[in-house]
Amino acid sequence: MNAPFRPLPPALASAAERVKAAVRAACERTIESLGLAALSSNNVFQRDGLLGAQFELNRKSAIFALTFNGAFDDRLLREVRPFAAPDAGPTSWNELSLVDDHEVEVQVAAERFGMQISQHCDWELRDLDTCVGPMLGSIGAQRSETPPRNPLRPEIIGYATIRAIESVSDRADVRKVLEAEFIRSLTATLPQIYSSVMGELRSVGIKPVGMSERLAERAGDRGHDRAHDRSHDRPAAQSTRGADSRRAPLGGPAAGGNSAQVPDSRGSSLGVSNSVPLAGQTPRRNGGTPLGQVDVELMSLMRRLTVASRGGSGRGGGDHNADGHSRRGDPSNLGDFDSGETPFDDYTEDGLRLAAPNLIRAHRDELRGASSGALDHMVIDVVGSLFDQILSDPKVPPQMARQIGRLQLPVLRTALGDPTFFSSRKHPVRRFINRISSLASAFEDLEAEEGKLFLQLVRQLVQGIVEGDFDQAEVYERQLAALEAFVNEQARQEVSEQGDAASLIAQKEGEARVRQHYANRLDGELGTLAVPHFVRDFISQVWSLVLVKAHLTDGTDDSRFKRFRHAGRELFMSVQPKGTPAQRKTFLMQLPKLMQELTEGMDFIAWPAESKKTFFGALLPAHAQSLKGEAMSTLDFNLLARQIDKVFDTPIPSQAEVSHSSDPATTSEDAILPTLTAEEIQRIGLVDEASVDWSGKVDIEIGAEPALAEVDIAIDGMPAPEPIEPMQGKSLAAHVQIGYAYQMHLEGAWHKVRLTHVNPARTFFVFSRGRKHKQAISLTHRMLVRLCESQRLRAFESAYLVERATARARRQLAKVTPGAAAFTA
Repeated sequence: MNAPFRPLPPALASAAERVKAAVRAACERTIESLGLAALSSNNVFQRDGLLGAQFELNRKSAIFALTFNGAFDDRLLREVRPFAAPDAGPTSWNELSLVDDHEVEVQVAAERFGMQISQHCDWELRDLDTCVGPMLGSIGAQRSETPPRNPLRPEIIGYATIRAIESVSDRADVRKVLEAEFIRSLTATLPQIYSSVMGELRSVGIKPVGMSERLAERAGDRGHDRAHDRSHDRPAAQSTRGADSRRAPLGGPAAGGNSAQVPDSRGSSLGVSNSVPLAGQTPRRNGGTPLGQVDVELMSLMRRLTVASRGGSGRGGGDHNADGHSRRGDPSNLGDFDSGETPFDDYTEDGLRLAAPNLIRAHRDELRGASSGALDHMVIDVVGSLFDQILSDPKVPPQMARQIGRLQLPVLRTALGDPTFFSSRKHPVRRFINRISSLASAFEDLEAEEGKLFLQLVRQLVQGIVEGDFDQAEVYERQLAALEAFVNEQARQEVSEQGDAASLIAQKEGEARVRQHYANRLDGELGTLAVPHFVRDFISQVWSLVLVKAHLTDGTDDSRFKRFRHAGRELFMSVQPKGTPAQRKTFLMQLPKLMQELTEGMDFIAWPAESKKTFFGALLPAHAQSLKGEAMSTLDFNLLARQIDKVFDTPIPSQAEVSHSSDPATTSEDAILPTLTAEEIQRIGLVDEASVDWSGKVDIEIGAEPALAEVDIAIDGMPAPEPIEPMQGKSLAAHVQIGYAYQMHLEGAWHKVRLTHVNPARTFFVFSRGRKHKQAISLTHRMLVRLCESQRLRAFESAYLVERATARARRQLAKVTPGAAAFTA
């Protein structure tokens, strides 16, 4: 008989909801990543497969979520059932059934899915496994002879994901693409989810099992001499953490470790990791999403150094140049170095001058002494070298380099706790640094009014990070959102000052949507009526433009609009059979006026002469045939006339009605370009394709750096980096961003331009050029793609700041230190 149903324990139910929410978020990210991957793919078949998978997942995302929830809940109940009813009798033979091959394949796929994810969150799983027994204890796990397994392990999540993918598509190629993308998405998400679950379990009083024995064993493995030496420098409770390779990568939590809230100098609490709770402290759940976990002592040291760098007080104690670097300035006596008033003179190993002190290099020995494990030491050296390159990058204005220099310790804290900083280009900390650097490089002069406003905002945002909980991902997300809002508003004002190209394009785009919407509606309503195809197409595709333009120009009450609407109705009726002499006479009397109004309407929208000739060439035989055809009955003729009157009496929608339509019409640049006058084209600076000599060769930009590849930023021991965002070539057209600087080859020379506007449909792009007297340069999407493809448009930067610095630091470490081969792939 089946075991009686019992609800999941509250802790497990809450954790399951977290997992479900994470998978829903992963589904949304997967839809986005599939589109980006398709845009960057050069293989037609691969691009079609990615777009097909994106379409199916986007269309059935709700079904995916429901299927996942059902399969996940079912597996959870099966996992906890042995502990929910340990005294149940033996299973009846009637309950046994054969397992079909498909179920076995799903199980194998789920195990493979789970194994690929497990290797990226191994330490978090070990930590969570210690809480499984206490978590299931409320439903009888302690009475079971079988030790409980983690019901939230990746294999269970993988099984539910595989089942959900099956509900999206029955095509094997689509499932394969979706499975690979979900593995990549969940790999970056689950470690944080497991850490959040652990924090929630601790907050409700669930304690890991076997902590003291495991800690004692780990402490004994380190050796007596090292434990004795470190005990003089830190409390014994903190020195129990091992320094061998078994600790979590980049500052992950030790097995069975607890999350302690350590107050910093400002009295706030920081979520950091320690092997045991500090005396007198009770772990509590942090309100944000922590960027991994680091040692308590190391976090405390970074907080002290941050306060010292901000306030300019104290020298930090000790010789900060014990690492052998030359001390031309005093980096411990920092002052307000972001203001640029404090004299500073220091250089990198390559002889490049730094814009601000390298705190990590100056305090290298202190940071290494406060950390445990060779991996943390490597991260400290890598981030220190990284900021050597960032603070000496020639494309970063000195004012912005000093602001980025204030983020050294927050970045180090992030890199120690979250290894995805080195691999994920979407990491919030990495995005924030790259964004402010690229935006600053786009300004011709940061001392100008708009540059000062931008620099003031960045200074406030950086100050909020340095003085806030910089170990929380939400802090950086909020600053990024504020930065984006400011940049968009500043770009909008700049475009309006240059002729307001954005509003003109928006107006033309709105008119084009109205025309397309009205044309689609006419085509649908005329599709059920008996009329030659060329007449229906002419009325819906051409005469609809005449009516919309007359409506937008004169309004519905104007005589011209009424005449054009009547002409459309008469054109439809003119090709109907006319069997009686009266009908023929009426038709012949009205025909000259009809032809005159048709010609006037075609000229009104500047319809090409060749198209006119083709249309009239088909209309005349149709009129002749209508005079010979079998006559319609009076009733049928009157019914048809009423139907066509109803079609043309339907009012033309407004732009507001079209924009709020549930099925808005899409517009293309070909629908907008013909409506632009010569004056409007000059006003927005639209570049004509015919004005570019496409056959001519583009000279090589002097000083341009070569594009980077993944191998240039790969660091051994860190996760493999994601593909670098394109900075040149055809794929750049899909990645241009407002506020960024680009090099555009126009009029036989290279010009630095800044993107200031992109319309919602991404069919028109507006750039600004010049320092004082700025000039607008507008491109259609087709023109943008062609410029990128012909290497006439490329990013001002060869790669984003963090990527450039990583590549240079990687080369520097390989040249300077013989043992630096460990840092390079």
